[in-house]
Amino acid sequence: MIFEVTPSQTVGPYFAIGLPFDGQQQIVPEGTPGAIMISGSVYDGRGEVIPDHVVEFWQADGDGAFADLHGYGRRSTLAGFRGFGRSAEEDGDGVYRMLTVKPGAVPLSAGQEPGRPLQAPHIDVTVMARGMLHRVVTRIYFADEEQANAADPVLQSVPPERRHTLLAQPTADGYRFDIHLQGDDETVFFAV
Repeated sequence: MIFEVTPSQTVGPYFAIGLPFDGQQQIVPEGTPGAIMISGSVYDGRGEVIPDHVVEFWQADGDGAFADLHGYGRRSTLAGFRGFGRSAEEDGDGVYRMLTVKPGAVPLSAGQEPGRPLQAPHIDVTVMARGMLHRVVTRIYFADEEQANAADPVLQSVPPERRHTLLAQPTADGYRFDIHLQGDDETVFFAV
């Protein structure tokens, strides 16, 4: 071996190069029936807003179908639905925003037999920020989906006293979901 293995490095000043793309904060186009805004802030362990972060969303549409471009499952028929969005913090206020639709319930695994429990409506989320060596992965569940949340096998695997960290709260135009990377209200993150 010519070169030795080097340790991971924190994200540096070139973090944003290559990340932005047109319409990245829109999983659905403006004017889509049932569109909602999900917004929130990302906080450090001291409870201070992190001014530069990227939050990525992956989700199903309202019928539980994905933007399956490769034929792996049932494809969404919602016009303009991407199933993916990225909110790169740009205004210095530490707030991310995503225009989307509330997802439908989905099977726990591809090809799941009928009659097995479905996962509650949720959005898979990745968070990256300055100073982090690795991304963290979490989920956004919806506080107003109590019955579905109570049956969700993934959410039920989280200790009851920590589940609130995964619940988006309704607002006038959608939902608010704050992400705490550390501290007393640390968001539950999943090992993937």
